[in-house]
Amino acid sequence: MGFEPPQRLVRALGETYGDTAAAEWLGRLPALTDEALSAHSVVLDRVCAPGGRTGLVLLVHRTDGTPAVLKIAPPGAAPAPEGAALAHWKGWGAVELLAGPDGSVPEESLLLERLHHEVSLRSLPEAKALLEAAGTVRRLWVEPPAGHAFETVGDRTGRQVEPMRAAASRDPALEPLVSAALAAREELLQDSPELLLLHGNFRQSKVLSGERAPWLAVGPEPLTGERAYDLARLVRDRVEDLIASPGGAATARRRVKKLAESLEVDQARLRGWTLFRAVESGTRALTVGRTQDGEMSLEFAAWL
Repeated sequence: MGFEPPQRLVRALGETYGDTAAAEWLGRLPALTDEALSAHSVVLDRVCAPGGRTGLVLLVHRTDGTPAVLKIAPPGAAPAPEGAALAHWKGWGAVELLAGPDGSVPEESLLLERLHHEVSLRSLPEAKALLEAAGTVRRLWVEPPAGHAFETVGDRTGRQVEPMRAAASRDPALEPLVSAALAAREELLQDSPELLLLHGNFRQSKVLSGERAPWLAVGPEPLTGERAYDLARLVRDRVEDLIASPGGAATARRRVKKLAESLEVDQARLRGWTLFRAVESGTRALTVGRTQDGEMSLEFAAWL
């Protein structure tokens, strides 16, 4: 099967895995796609564009005519944990997993319920979007399955520490924010109040309109830990609008307070994880050359 993968995916893979590894996987993608279509017994409608940043998203239909989505991801995108989390949620608050890696289909592929990919919570006014986001993410916070292999918040953030320090060593102006973020992480991990299954990358663009339910989460990067960590990415949503607003700093702090109160999360812990995640995202963006994104995240972090 021949096709051009969406450019957003090509750029993101290069940033994440390096141009050589990304090109190697993209070269194998047509064969992987043919294999996955055959294994799942689905027919391709079209490639979803602009699609996601962690894998190829294909709009397909099953032999009975039911529309579905086939997602093909590189191993580094952790398709197996994503499938395990979706299977555990069983469609409650999240897109339904129709078939995942089980030995009979390629381990890189997931067959999912089709949602309205062009309609996310970002299409709603800000206040309504945050309200719907809070209601959706609340459903995902459940006890993880027995014997699970999900990583913890401590594990994931631990891998991010050295890249953050490296960014600060290259640009000493980043050092105060990086130090504050790392100190917040250390303090938060000393006394984590809960160990729940988390989405891991929850934000407005990861909640799509559906038929079975008005709004369902997609694209989890699942891990276990406290709710405040999961909320922290949502706090930074629409950061470009906040930066452009003269009252952006006050709005950001009010958002922390409002989300913490509405979801009964400790406000100080939410602020701490928001600071860490904003600084980590900002330094990572600067490292791969996304200067504008990096500077916005770091400016947001400085407001907290």
